[in-house]
Amino acid sequence: MIDPRRLRILRAVADHRTVTAAAAALYLTPSAVSQQLAALEQETGHALLTRSGRGVRLTAAGEILLGHAHEVLAQLERAEAELAAYAGGAAGEVTVAAFATGIAEVLAPAISRLSVDHPGLRLRVRDAEGDESLPMLLDGRADVALAVEYRGGPGADDARLSVLPLYAEPFDAVLPVGHPLAELPEVALADLADSEWIGQYPGNPCHDVTLLACELAGFQPRFAHSSDDFRAVAALAGAGAGVALVPRSALRGMELKEVQVRPVTGPSATRRVFAATRRGAETHPLIAPVLSALRTASGQLRIH
Repeated sequence: MIDPRRLRILRAVADHRTVTAAAAALYLTPSAVSQQLAALEQETGHALLTRSGRGVRLTAAGEILLGHAHEVLAQLERAEAELAAYAGGAAGEVTVAAFATGIAEVLAPAISRLSVDHPGLRLRVRDAEGDESLPMLLDGRADVALAVEYRGGPGADDARLSVLPLYAEPFDAVLPVGHPLAELPEVALADLADSEWIGQYPGNPCHDVTLLACELAGFQPRFAHSSDDFRAVAALAGAGAGVALVPRSALRGMELKEVQVRPVTGPSATRRVFAATRRGAETHPLIAPVLSALRTASGQLRIH
């Protein structure tokens, strides 16, 4: 008989690629993870992992078992959801991992709504960049992730996740007042090819969106400065340090000095935001109201 707890460990190792990283995510020691994996190999009668450089990768048998692990763990999430519903599950805590703009624009309004409609439901918010919330969700450190699509990230068809699309927003060009294109009503992205750029650090989904849009426009941006803080990006642009693409909602309410903000023509830079839960948990009586409130709040956004 295969122990489902060991399937969670197998999935964590597959996600993190090293025993040490998986152990840290699961709040276990590396030796405990190794022991559980050895026991799982004994239960199945197959080698499940092989070394790959400094990490590990799944064997063919491990990949087969991982596919079943996704289904088994999703079914356990559904079982917990149904039992919670049967028990009345209207009171409890839900942890949401979300990026800063998503917290301000969507999650905070959702919390206000939930406090009225579901007073027994408590939300615990964890600030996480768009590429950090999904690992937190899959590791069990969050119940809901408010995340951003990015290259190399889990797709909507990922067997581990249930995904709810929320909204898509354009990126606007942020230009120093003295930039030759600053007085135009809109800016063609290709016309910024020769400018110095201010961008987010690699790994930030907004960095990926900017890179992809510029590639589609036929050039590679020359990043002179990097910051994950949009206020810092706007301040650098205002100081004449370069140009930037910034999600439209991130500019709302910001005191923009010495910059011009212009819509972009040509290849579009777009941030697509979604909510995710572990597959099977979307019907949980504590999680379903959170997803509904996020959907309502995102529908009330004015970003165009």
